[in-house]
Amino acid sequence: MLRSVYIISGPAGIGKSTTSRKLVEHLDRSSYISGDDISHLPVNGRGKPWICQETHKLTWTNILSLVKNLIEFNYDVVLDYVTFPSEANWLACELERMNVNVRVVYVVFMVDHETIIRRDQLRDPSIQMGERSVILLNEFREVLKDDRHILNTQEYSVDQLEEMIEEILNNNRFLIS
Repeated sequence: MLRSVYIISGPAGIGKSTTSRKLVEHLDRSSYISGDDISHLPVNGRGKPWICQETHKLTWTNILSLVKNLIEFNYDVVLDYVTFPSEANWLACELERMNVNVRVVYVVFMVDHETIIRRDQLRDPSIQMGERSVILLNEFREVLKDDRHILNTQEYSVDQLEEMIEEILNNNRFLIS
């Protein structure tokens, strides 16, 4: 059976973790990778992955290794991380280069400016991102050349997670490979 890697992306505070945790429940053999947790593996000397190239490279190298291992042990993988198209394509290409036979599904959650601010403010104060959420929203708008991978979650509430999951699982437009 062909396994899948689901990359759930978008700005901070948009619902990636909530959706990713629910998505793994719909898969028969599943694993969950929090990119934030992977980026925090190095403790001392760690830079912010969006600023420090070394931390960024190490994070993605570790993610690649985990994804490869999990797929080879017959698990679907759900990756919850702020992932831009270049990173999603890199991951798909590296897996192909390593002869890992897998479907890569890349979904970017997007909303408007006001919604991202509101959703961030609903988070626990210790994990609120503030202006960083808006910066990421704008960065995604700049780099997404088409809307093929965008899932507009503006109108979705937590009560509609099942609908979002069905869209992710069944819509081939999100496929990279």
